[in-house]
Amino acid sequence: MRIAVIGGGISGLVAAFRLRMLLGSDADLLVLDRADRVGGILYTGELAGEPLDLGAEAFVGRRPEMPALLRALDLESQLVTPAGLRPLLWSTGVGHPLPEGTLMGIPANAESMRGLVDAATVRRIAAEPDRPLAWEPGSDTDVYSLVAERFGAQVTARSVDPLLGGVYAGSSRSIGVRAALPTLATALDNGAPSLTAAVGAALPPPSTAPVFGGIRDGYRALLDKLVARAAARFVTATPGTRLARGPRGWVADPIGAVDAVLLATPAPVTARLLGAVAPVAAAALAGVELSSSVVVALALPRDTALPRNSGILVATGEPLRAKAFTLSSRKWPHLAQRETALVRVSFGKFGDDTALAWPDADLITAATEDLATVTGVAIEPTSAVVQRWPGGLAQYAPGHTARIAAIEAEIASLDGLAIAGAYLHGVGVPACIASGTAAAQRIAASVGAEVPG
Repeated sequence: MRIAVIGGGISGLVAAFRLRMLLGSDADLLVLDRADRVGGILYTGELAGEPLDLGAEAFVGRRPEMPALLRALDLESQLVTPAGLRPLLWSTGVGHPLPEGTLMGIPANAESMRGLVDAATVRRIAAEPDRPLAWEPGSDTDVYSLVAERFGAQVTARSVDPLLGGVYAGSSRSIGVRAALPTLATALDNGAPSLTAAVGAALPPPSTAPVFGGIRDGYRALLDKLVARAAARFVTATPGTRLARGPRGWVADPIGAVDAVLLATPAPVTARLLGAVAPVAAAALAGVELSSSVVVALALPRDTALPRNSGILVATGEPLRAKAFTLSSRKWPHLAQRETALVRVSFGKFGDDTALAWPDADLITAATEDLATVTGVAIEPTSAVVQRWPGGLAQYAPGHTARIAAIEAEIASLDGLAIAGAYLHGVGVPACIASGTAAAQRIAASVGAEVPG
């Protein structure tokens, strides 16, 4: 039995590990990746001589996928949680506390926005329940069109955009309600009389569990264990070039004949590979756009007077080049023990890839100057590292859920083929773990293996 996994990001690595567990040691698993390493946008580099994640650095801790995977890999001791500090929102040249009781920055009441938006906007939010709401069940729109019309543009620019920028490297204008905020869409479908009521119904129940989690030694610890436990043949710096039906299954160039194929590649790459075998899915995938970003990690003297916050998110329209700052030494207790203070500075949003082309020195200067602006303290890095992520995150545009449903319907008709990735049902690491697991189970079932129900 020979199975190809094309794409060695977290989705593909989880799929390979799950396939090994389902198919046993005799299966010939090949993992192909166009990069010179596996891991995708999970990457643990080094700063000041110690490991630091330069891609994703956290995951949603209230989802079960990551704890379950860590248990399966005997890595439970690597799970860490944040210190519990809240971020600031940088708007109109001032840092504001992140409002409580919002859904991705969308308020459930006017008082939560007081001080962040002007008095007229507070009054508009308070009066919103008295205005008729027109929402067609099953419909979709971009987040900006819904929230700005009901609450005002200041809410989107100062509260919603900073949070969406952190998750998707996009904005309220590029992200759809139904895919990014499914509980809100459900509340609207169910007849919520106002956006205020819909947000209230969509908010998760109160919980004392940490919202986020992380990996003590960086995602490298997880990736290395997945590679070891998958016991696959890994071929890097080699892209998949063609996918076709074969006499006994599939032909996946440059690998050749295989019994089954699992595509864990970005949407545009998946579209190209599926062009000849799944034209409907390929056309739909070609419409999924990507956003690029850059991370600049700074090591500072340990006594640098950083704010007692987990980070600082920048509102739309501010005269800063950076979009967000993660105060890593404040956010993570295990990083606070190091000899230097650590800060990650993020650049780039959907539609603006200019930071990708800046020289490293210019990015480090911009990160240093912008951090000094938002903290009000002198910033003197002792070392710095730059990591670029071209096309790193899929944009969940309006209509995304319908697009993905059409893609998955055609794939379901093709035996021995599965897809996985961050463009499907969530860009976060837990969603990718779920995607890779589901794809592996589909492949295992297609080759006659017993799959747990």
